[in-house]
Amino acid sequence: MRRAVIGLGIAVLVLGAAGAVRAESVITQENMDAFFEAYPVYVKTAQAMSMLPSSDELASLGERMEGEDFDPASLVNQDADVDGFIVQLPLPKHISEQRVTEAIDYRKDVDGFHPVNVGRVSLGLSAFVSATPAGILELLKRYKIETAGKHVVVIGRSNIVGKPVANLLMQKAYPGNASVTVVHSYSTDIKAQCLSADIIICALGKPGFLTADMVKDGVVVIDVGTTRVPSTETKSGFRLKGDVDFDNVAPKCSFITPVPGGVGLMTRVSLMQNTLLAGSKAIYK
Repeated sequence: MRRAVIGLGIAVLVLGAAGAVRAESVITQENMDAFFEAYPVYVKTAQAMSMLPSSDELASLGERMEGEDFDPASLVNQDADVDGFIVQLPLPKHISEQRVTEAIDYRKDVDGFHPVNVGRVSLGLSAFVSATPAGILELLKRYKIETAGKHVVVIGRSNIVGKPVANLLMQKAYPGNASVTVVHSYSTDIKAQCLSADIIICALGKPGFLTADMVKDGVVVIDVGTTRVPSTETKSGFRLKGDVDFDNVAPKCSFITPVPGGVGLMTRVSLMQNTLLAGSKAIYK
């Protein structure tokens, strides 16, 4: 019998404008309404938990973060009402992302960034899988895209997307068993690798990087890029642009994800799924 989950608590640590933008996109999407209805979720922001200084104190935040007397994660780790804890990256440059990530209780690390979860995933053990790579794998499964023996090119080697998705697609599972090539800023043969790829996962944060002359007919393209660029067509004055030149690449693809409306939606769903797993103690007791 399935154990009922009465409510799920998510704590969000937001520092800086970039993190605030990501927090808004993660938490307030209309497409999450059905999940919230099925599994009531409340969000504890850092301000609500008195974890953050006011805006006029941000100048000294770096010193406090590096000191021994300021541990923003401890309040969440000890809060029984909080099932999942996410840190909105990127953090301001003067704050160590690694230190903050490692301070999180790995049993509440629903973003899947803690070294314990990263290590367990790399070994094929049960753990919280990083939300974006998990969303990408779910897309491949839902559309029944074959990966075994296929050449997958991952553009970008970030700890958030590039490295974990490459690792997952090499594992003995589905989606997996692929021959994975990771290219990055120091690679000299990116175009050649992409032209031979059956699946391309583009996650480097450079708008329009992947162009039509870099892909073969029938390729599967997954665009992870979400760069905010100026726009006169939106009220905010900005719009999201992916790493793929969508209009010109799409005609050559068997499948391609749009931006927005593609991987970003799956990231949010995966984050909520990890929170459900944390709340039901499905992975860590």
